[in-house]
Amino acid sequence: MIKDTDARAQEGIRLASTKANEADQHAIDAGNKAQVAQQTATTATNRLTTVEQVVGNIDQYKAATQTEIRFRPGQTVLSQNAKSALDEIATPLKSQRGYIIEVQGFSAGHGTAAIATSQKMADSVVRYLVLNHDIPVYRIYVVGMGNAPVQTADEQGGKAKRMSGGRVEISLLKNDLEQLATTSNAPAPASQDQAAQPK
Repeated sequence: MIKDTDARAQEGIRLASTKANEADQHAIDAGNKAQVAQQTATTATNRLTTVEQVVGNIDQYKAATQTEIRFRPGQTVLSQNAKSALDEIATPLKSQRGYIIEVQGFSAGHGTAAIATSQKMADSVVRYLVLNHDIPVYRIYVVGMGNAPVQTADEQGGKAKRMSGGRVEISLLKNDLEQLATTSNAPAPASQDQAAQPK
């Protein structure tokens, strides 16, 4: 009789201990799920903030790279050095977004003849970028400036002067679209179900 009572007591203690362990495990699981939910909410908030900042500055382009190509008088064909300079600008752009390219041609001479020559030089640059580097035409803004006065980088604050000979300025400008794409592709935190998978 005493032995049976003791056995039942031991069984009761074992069941109570099992229930307590199960309750502890449920509490741990609930805590883990709450932590994952908090991480997910924080990540979503951070992404939303980034998107708002990028969208607000989507049309704000900043100068990234600038180069100048010179032409001999009367020439509108790219030299090998000019092609190499364009390769340096265009090659890294193959997998990028959120950029535009400004192409401005300048030519010696006067009136419509100078404008036409400067346009031909600028067009030769655009043609090379499109055909040799697959730069989309819609990303390129081109204009022939003729013999318009130009202020070079080392003359800022000084008087702009007319350049002798032909030249084309190529400017690469970027916005924050690439940052938005990177943020959007970032992996989300693993869910509790994924985290519980056995290794």
